[in-house]
Order: sequence, then structure tokens, then C-alpha cells
Amino acid sequence: MAFEDILVSLTTYPERTRLSAIEDAVSLAVALESRVSAIACEVRVAAPASPIGSALLNVPALVAAELKKSALAAEQALSEFQKTAERNEVFQETILERCTTSQFPDLVIDYARLRDMTIVPMPDTDTVERWLAESLIFGSGRPSIVLPDRPRWSKAVALDIAVVAWDFSRQASRAVADALPILKKAKQVFVLTVTNEKVLSGGRSGAELAKYLARHGMDVVLDEVDAAGRDIGTVLESHVALRDADILVMGAYGHSRFREFVLGGATRSMLARPPVPVFLSH
Repeated sequence: MAFEDILVSLTTYPERTRLSAIEDAVSLAVALESRVSAIACEVRVAAPASPIGSALLNVPALVAAELKKSALAAEQALSEFQKTAERNEVFQETILERCTTSQFPDLVIDYARLRDMTIVPMPDTDTVERWLAESLIFGSGRPSIVLPDRPRWSKAVALDIAVVAWDFSRQASRAVADALPILKKAKQVFVLTVTNEKVLSGGRSGAELAKYLARHGMDVVLDEVDAAGRDIGTVLESHVALRDADILVMGAYGHSRFREFVLGGATRSMLARPPVPVFLSH
């Protein structure tokens, strides 16, 4: 199955998605030969219920100013997206919703469940995007790609070299299957197994995965790296740099506990600081 219908989530409050991130999301859709839509939300800011605060501050005016800021950011982000997507002939539609910040992830999930994949631009600062990405990965039933911030990630969007993080798990298997349209476009696929980081089962599974991918016409190289006391996030980031990868494919590990996500180490690291676009599936 090709990725024919992609959704990109644009934030509007407290800061809006940068134009460079919009351009990267559209470039990814172009590389996948996909159509792409964007969703943004005018954030509804609740006024604090404090008699003292109301007496000292003009709360209605402050709330109105924040509402106007979010509405303008949504309009600008969707306009920039549409112009960029139309210029690259991949535009599908824009979606404007109104919600509170806490409602935004569930709203995006509703749309993501009816898309092939969702792209989440991920700024360096820990804001609503990470919360949104976690919600999508574990709630949408569809794969997601997190895009790193442009100042740190300066490569042009491409799909020539892919690294697959392979640990013989169900999540990794699901990610590989979901990412096949991307992996088929790669000129070379590196299957990375990290040893001495956790107990692995199925010793022949890396070689078997290589055979499976080769049957799909891919040029596959097996890489085995000793963690040597390093955390898994550091190992993945180092190997992505070593192979000059354009994208990292991996399974997402974690579960929701009272709407807070308890993440595996690799998932947490890649969401906090993705070195390249990271394709995640659960």
C-alpha cells in the first residue's frame, strides 16, 4: 500500500509551526508521491476563575488577545501550507477546528485514523508537539513521522538511505510492514541490531528480515552494533549519522497510564530529539 493520503498537524499556540517545518512536510509528501492535508486548531483559552486575578488584571481582554493570536496563527499556518503544497502539486485540503489545548490530540487522532500517515513537526523545545506525537502513535492505529527542527537538521528531505531499528519485536515488525512504501523508495536499507542493550530473541531474525526486504527489491545491509554501555538513543543517533541516513524506521514502545505515556527508552529519545525524520509505528 502506498501512502496516498497524508495528514500534517500544525500547532498554533503558544507558538505556531515554522514555515521551514511546513516546507519539510510537503517535501516528504512529494518524495512519497502523496497528497497531503493539514489540520490546525484555533485554541480556546479558558479564563482563570480568580476574583483576585480579575481585580488586578483585565482577564477578558487577555483571553481575547490570546484567542486572536491563535486564530491568526492558524490562518497563517494553513495559508502557508496550502501555498507550499499547491506549488508542489500535492495539496489535498486544509482543516480548521476550534478546541482547547487539551482537546487537540484527540481531535487530530480522529482525523489521523482516516489517513495513511500523520506527520508531526517536532521543535527542539518540549511543547504540545511531543504530547501530540505520543497520542497519535498509541491512539491512531496508523504510523506517524516526527520531523526534526530545521536549525538542527539541515539535510534536504530525501528517502535514499533508510535505517531500520530491528530488535525482533512485534512493534519493530509492525513498523517495517507499515514503512514498506518508504523502504521500497530507498536506494539502500541498513538493518540495525543493537546488542548488549537488552535481551534479544530470535538470533537469525536480522538475516531473515534482510531476506524479506530483499524479496521486495531492496538493497539491504545488516549492521550489528554493541551498545557498550551507551543508552539506546545515543546508539541510534550515532548510527544514523554514520550511515548518513535520510530516515529512521522503528517500532514505538510504551503504554498510556492515566493519559500520561510511559515510553520505552528509544521512543522517548527519538521523540525528544529526532536526528532525522523518524517513522514510528505501534
